[in-house]
Amino acid sequence: MEIENEQADIINPTELDNLSDTLFSGDEENGGTEEMKTEINGIWIPATCINEAKINARAKRRLRKNSSRDSGRGDSVSDNGEAVKSGVPAPASPKGKHLDRRSRSGKGRGLPKKGGAGGKGVWGTPGQVYDLEEVDIKDPNYDDDQDNCVYETVVLPLDERAFEKTLTPIIQEYFQHGDTNEVVEMLKDLNLGEMKYSVPVLAVSLALEGKASHREMTSKLLAELCRTVVCKLDLEKSFDRLLRDLPELVLDTPRAPQLVGQFIARAVGDGILCGSYIDSYKGTVDCIQARAALDRANVLLSMTKGGKRTESVWGAGGGQQSVKHLVKEIDMLLKEYLLSGDVSEAERCLQELEVPHFHHELVYEAVVMVLESTGETNFKMMLNLLKSLWRSAVITMDQMKRGYERVYREISDINLDVPNSYFVLERFVEECFKEGIISKPLRDLCPSRGRKRFVSEGDGGRLKAESY
Repeated sequence: MEIENEQADIINPTELDNLSDTLFSGDEENGGTEEMKTEINGIWIPATCINEAKINARAKRRLRKNSSRDSGRGDSVSDNGEAVKSGVPAPASPKGKHLDRRSRSGKGRGLPKKGGAGGKGVWGTPGQVYDLEEVDIKDPNYDDDQDNCVYETVVLPLDERAFEKTLTPIIQEYFQHGDTNEVVEMLKDLNLGEMKYSVPVLAVSLALEGKASHREMTSKLLAELCRTVVCKLDLEKSFDRLLRDLPELVLDTPRAPQLVGQFIARAVGDGILCGSYIDSYKGTVDCIQARAALDRANVLLSMTKGGKRTESVWGAGGGQQSVKHLVKEIDMLLKEYLLSGDVSEAERCLQELEVPHFHHELVYEAVVMVLESTGETNFKMMLNLLKSLWRSAVITMDQMKRGYERVYREISDINLDVPNSYFVLERFVEECFKEGIISKPLRDLCPSRGRKRFVSEGDGGRLKAESY
């Protein structure tokens, strides 16, 4: 009885977690085969049940320790009480536990301490910026010349192939925006080396294949480059190269000799090329194209003494011209057409102006000239001109409509100077509609004078042959 009371004191009747860790009783160790029973509060429990309770209690204690350390990692427990890891395995050795930077206090979400900035030899928190390290004068490796070092970016000079590949897009973009300062800044970033003289050569070669506005922009670019990137000697070398290459340039641009001569005359007029440049070639030119270019330049320079400026050597082209100048050019174009009657020449002059957004001015001026004329000649010639420009798509539908609408809005003012303008406008609009120049809605918008004038009271209410 004393032995049984001692066992009852050792085993807690409410909790089995504090059972001894020994797996076998004393009789089992001695090799006994007879099953032993223990009485707890008057209940005899077999020894095998007690052993199973001990094993379960030991597994629960291990699970509590691991769950507090690995909380939030998705661990689970199997049916036999062992911890099953889903994802990251638990450290298998004390060395692995010491290398683990997660908190061991059993609190938190298992994230690295101090946001990853804790410990020795780590980079710090993400996004941390370190200050520049100051040089210590007392450092034995300190060098006095270290503070006097100047570091520069070395740009390799461009070869001939890379030169053309790099500068061609720059010049083509310049033809779109027209900003010489941007081109100069881009060229300063390049190491042109001995290829400086090739910049004007490439610019002029591309302008020969372009329009008159491109050639005007190229002349302005040459004047700007001569002050910043190239010198006068480089520019003379460039024109020497162009004169030598004229036999090849003629294959793509038949007018190349005349255009190069105009470039030379413009450069002399801008003061970036010496006036004695042309005289230096007298009697030494064997190429026919080069001789034609120099003769063209000499003629243009001789005309400046008579009052013509070399600044207008490329004519008036492009939207960069003033509105007053464009209106004057269109008025001269129409007057020359009325004298010559050449529709193709008038069409060519209109296209050389390079102002498709301003073609409504030609329509407006042509209709006004018809209203102000007295005979049928101007009426028919302007009708043929508008019909030709419409069929060749030189003047678009939008520009034609805007021109007629301007006339409709100003017809009341025009009628003050030309009393018969309403009748002539109705007739001209009707003829344009029959030729397909304008649409029916645009014809219907044509204003007409509502009040009719009678001949006299005794004419029986008859109307005049010409209504106002």
